[in-house]
Order: sequence, then C-alpha cells, then structure tokens
Amino acid sequence: MERAAAALGWSRPKLLRFETAKTRPRPSDVEEMLNLYGGDEALKLALVQLARDIRKRGWWSAFNDVLTGSFAELEDDASQIRSWQVQFIPGLLQTSEYALALVRILSPEDAEDVLLRRVQARMARRTILEREEAPAFAVVLDEAVLRRTVGGSQVMARQLEALASAATKPNVSIRVMPLAAGEHAGMDGPFVVLSFAGAFDQDVVYLEGMGGEIYIEDVGQVGRCNVRFDRICEQALSEDDSVALIADIAKEYQQFHDSP
Repeated sequence: MERAAAALGWSRPKLLRFETAKTRPRPSDVEEMLNLYGGDEALKLALVQLARDIRKRGWWSAFNDVLTGSFAELEDDASQIRSWQVQFIPGLLQTSEYALALVRILSPEDAEDVLLRRVQARMARRTILEREEAPAFAVVLDEAVLRRTVGGSQVMARQLEALASAATKPNVSIRVMPLAAGEHAGMDGPFVVLSFAGAFDQDVVYLEGMGGEIYIEDVGQVGRCNVRFDRICEQALSEDDSVALIADIAKEYQQFHDSP
C-alpha cells in the first residue's frame, strides 16, 4: 500500500479508502491505479466506465484546479474532527474576508483569480458543518490566533463574531487556550485528528506545513495525538468562557475600527 501510494503520488489514506470502498474514486483515479497495477485492457476499460457511471461527485471535484492532496475528501467523510490551531482560524470557520486576506499573504505568487478560487473552495468546505449528518467539530484556538490581526480590524471583528455564532451550533465546540495558561500540552504545533464512522476505519492525524501534507496512521502515534488533544482541552478555557473571550476581543477590534 505504501509503495503504491508513493508511486501514484497520493497519501496512503486516500488509496486505502479507494481500495476498501469507503470513497468513490474519479475515473482518472481509476485509470492511474490500473496503469500502475497492470492487467487485462478490457477489464481496465470496464472499470473506468463503471467509475464514470456510478461515481457521486464530491464538492471538491469542482475545485481540482486549486485543491491538492486528499484532506478535503477525508474531512468530508469524517464523523468527528478535532483541531488544535496556533496560527489561524481553521478553514471550516473562516469568513470569506478573513480567508482572502490569509491566502493573499500565504500565496503572494498566485494571481488574484486563483486566490479567489481558493476562497471559493474554502467557503464550499464550510457547508459540511451545515448538512444533516454533519461531523462533530471540536477546535481549540491559541489566544494569539484571536489577537493576530488578519485583513484589518474590521475583518477581524466580523470573523470573531462569526466564530462566536458558530459556537452555538450543536455539533461545534470552540475553546481558547489563554495566553495566561503559560506552558501547555500543545506547544509543539497544530494538528487535526479525523475520525470516521466505519467500525474498521482508523483515525488519521493531519499535519500541514511548508513541506506539504503529512498523514499519520500509526495507531500508537494517533492515540498519543488524541491524548494530547484531551490535555489541551483540559488546560483551555471552558466553552462558555471561550465564547465570552472571543466576544470581548471582537468588541476591541470594533472599537479600534470605530475610533478616529
């Protein structure tokens, strides 16, 4: 599995979910797999046609020009998402203004139309929290994320107001790690744990950086990440206190914007 995924240029979780029928592949995915695996040409054609006939298009397929990797597919399939963030508000909770300011600073080499497509993709991602069988989404934000101005004070005020509003959803939990907490369990960086509803599906830890995407599936390492997230939650503010802090900081941004 590892060698096949590497040869295809995919993450192992992506290939595993195709192989175990957890996710429907695109016809082009099937072609790539069959070209690697070899076999009867007639069977190849039949399987590619089958993929065309029965595949249910995921939302991300419309954004293949700006989305890379398999995180969007895994996120869409997850029944629970646990996210610890220290640099910025996670994509599922970003406003379009905040997202645009963020992609502009992180991808200065891209043309404006490409940046706008990235924002559109991010807004499409947000809809998974609204659907009937939405995943449970638990996020812990370092307080520095709330105080780091992205896009200006007005954009931040609206973003934090949207964050406080999102916290009222039954499937969303938002907590803040206060600066006053001092040293804490999450000081070695952000991570996301994705869990799935299938009895035989294993959790996946996702890490993202300048070097690209990293997926961790080792049961021991994933278990340690889940324990780490629990410890981070224990040191963070309660949900109510977190929302109150978010609202207070939003007012500070608004007052700063309104001041002459």
